[in-house]
Amino acid sequence: MARKHGDEDPVRPAGRNGSTELVALPLATLKELRKRAKRTQEDLAETLGVGQDTISRLEKRSDMLLSTLRHYVESVGGQLALVATFPDQNAVIIDHLGETRAAKKRGSRTKVTASEH
Repeated sequence: MARKHGDEDPVRPAGRNGSTELVALPLATLKELRKRAKRTQEDLAETLGVGQDTISRLEKRSDMLLSTLRHYVESVGGQLALVATFPDQNAVIIDHLGETRAAKKRGSRTKVTASEH
């Protein structure tokens, strides 16, 4: 099966011979992502259906729901990938994040209940 351009792994082993050292990826804040996409806070707020002040607060937060972060990143044209790294193992992309496969295929968001934690 052919891979699309956006399907590349965000991190991969840097060394030869199966090394688990990771390639360094550039860091960016939410504000930088928005600016790279040439979007204003007002513009993004309209897309997300919130006020400009909400976008300002969101860009300053250090903790938020993954669904909120995913929605923000998708609204500026990106795709969120959550990568877990472990000592002496290859990095893995955490998939589904509580979504069912059917919901992911439909592109809909599912609500995670307390019993699913």
